[in-house]
Formats: sequence, structure tokens, C-alpha cells
Amino acid sequence: MRNASVRSPTRSARCGGSFDVEGKSAAVADLDERLTRPEVWSAPEQAARLRKERARLLTALAVAERLKTLLDEAETLLELAREGEDVGAELATAVGALSTRVEETELDTLLTGEYDATDAILEVHPGAGGTESQDWAQMLLRMYSRWAESRGYQSEILDWQDGDEAGIKSATLSIRGPNAYGYLKGERGVHRLVRISPYDAQGRRHTSFASVEILPDVEDDLTVQIDDKDLRVDTYRASGAGGQHVNKTESAIRITHVPSGIVVACQAERSQHRNRDSAMKILRAKLFALAQQEADEKRAREVGEKKRIEWGSQIRSYVLAPYRLVKDHRTSYEVGAADRVLDGDLDGFLRSTLLARREEGRESSAVPRESPS
Repeated sequence: MRNASVRSPTRSARCGGSFDVEGKSAAVADLDERLTRPEVWSAPEQAARLRKERARLLTALAVAERLKTLLDEAETLLELAREGEDVGAELATAVGALSTRVEETELDTLLTGEYDATDAILEVHPGAGGTESQDWAQMLLRMYSRWAESRGYQSEILDWQDGDEAGIKSATLSIRGPNAYGYLKGERGVHRLVRISPYDAQGRRHTSFASVEILPDVEDDLTVQIDDKDLRVDTYRASGAGGQHVNKTESAIRITHVPSGIVVACQAERSQHRNRDSAMKILRAKLFALAQQEADEKRAREVGEKKRIEWGSQIRSYVLAPYRLVKDHRTSYEVGAADRVLDGDLDGFLRSTLLARREEGRESSAVPRESPS
């Protein structure tokens, strides 16, 4: 092969290091031993947490093993090329596969938050603008559902309110899969759409807004305590798409947390009991997010920084007319293939946001604090 420009990776680049294969393998062995103890299985919630942690570690080990296999294949082909073998096409394919897998794995290495590995709860709400914004909110919900599907995640609609003519007034989506919250946490904020309106007979261009809220599923987190006396529970008949039971039984649940004023609802299930469980899951996540926000604001005041609250801030624009472009205003990352993004191709935006947050974290950690007088 002529003009070979591929360098052989050093052994220090092999799987290990940040992957900590030995440490993760030891942790799996420890979990296996703990899961054999009778006292663990007498506490179902604890057993579920241990099984979930074990599954997460096994996934990480499988990723490391796959990277090692791809790296070994690329190194073998490179050695053959240096010996004069005509393996240029095979080497290019192997390097391409390794590069793709490394990019995919890079996202995982950026997820260091305490709750990044948890499932996610996603809410979409249209802004002012009636049918236009309600239709845009449904487009966003579809985008995130397609993204979840592309990653093999499970998604389930927990609550849905139809729009007046089209789209949705609000929707809540549960996304279950490894690191779902870690990937999506940067999507929180206002998303802006510019397009020729399909609802405008004169074919004019419209701008619509919708807000996205991302919450970690902290169902098993013991730090979130909810007193039943602080809850007001209402039942009502489900509406919208939902099957034959819609408008026939009062299975839908609305829960108001009186001290905070937070209201959650769920109407996805036939069973009132299951809808209550799902609504409590959403409430627990919202209370957790509220506590985290208050803690972040307190830390910002202590450090003397003025941090912008992202809720209500425009984070991304999706322009479909007069040109086609999706641009993230925080990172300046942009993609011209707007249709592909709206069909769920979000990994480039997720990666750029996580990288930017990591750099912000490094800068904030480097800010010197005043010593107490």
C-alpha cells in the first residue's frame, strides 16, 4: 500500500485507563456476590438498583472489549501493510469502524454526573402561537422519540394533551436506556422553528417556539421525600389518543404538590393505580430537579458568579425556510440537513453540548476562591 498515513496506536491508548476494565470487572464480581445474599432479595428496591448497576457495568465492559477488538484488527492490517501486503481497502474500513466506535464511546466518557446513567423523563410544551407552536411541539416529541428508537431505547408516553387543531398542548415521554438522562440533559430549554406554515393559506413564513424539560428518573433515590399530606390527587377521564378506555373511566391522575405548586398528570395506562405510580415518578423527578436548581444557584452565589438559568432561554434554531439549517446557539454547532435532525439524528448536538459543558466545568474549577478573612 502506498502513501500509508495511518499511525499505529500506542499501547497506552488501548482499552483501560478511563475504562478501568479491571476495576469494573471487580465491581461486577462484587455485585454478583451481593446479589446472592438473602437479605438483598428481601428488599426489592435494593435488588433492582444492584441489578441495574450490574447491567450498566456489563455494558461498559462490552464496549471496552469491542474497542479492543477493532483496535487489534486495525493494528494487524497496518502491520500487513508495512510488510507490503495490499490491504489498503481493508485497513481504511477497519480504521473507519474504529473511529466511528470511538466517537460513539466519547459520549459515554463525558457522562460523569451522579445521575447521568439514569433513565430520562422528557416534557414538551408549546409556546405562544396556537396551532403553529402546538404542531412544532409534536414535531419535537417525534424527534426525541426517533432518537431514542435509533439507540435501542424504550420510550413511553406518560401524558398527552391534544392541540386545538393539530399538534399537542403538552406531552410527557419516558425514555429508558443506559445514560438516557446524561445524553439528553443539555436539551433543556426553548427550541425555535422557522418555516413556511402549512396552516397559512397565504404561505407566509412563521416562527414558533416550544420548551423542552429533561428530568432524571430518580424513582429509587431516597433523598427525595414526599409527604402524602402535601399532595392533592384528582382523577378524571383520559382524553386524546389512548384506546377504547378513553372517556369511559376516570383512570387519569393529576397530582398537585401543594408546598411547591408543582402539578403532574398521567393518563397513559388503563389502571388508575399505574397512572398514579407514573405521576409520582414525574413528581419525584421534578422535586429533585427543583432541589438541584436551588443548590446550583446557592453555589453560584457563593462563588460570586451570575449563572443564567436555561429554562426559558433559546438554545437551538431549526430553520426550514428560506434555507435549511439547525444551529445550537450555545456551541455554534450547526447542521444543514435539517430533515435528518428532525428525524432523530441528534448525536452531533449532544456531543458538542457535553464537550462544552466539560470545558465550562474545567474553567469554573480553575476560578480562584477568595480565602476567608
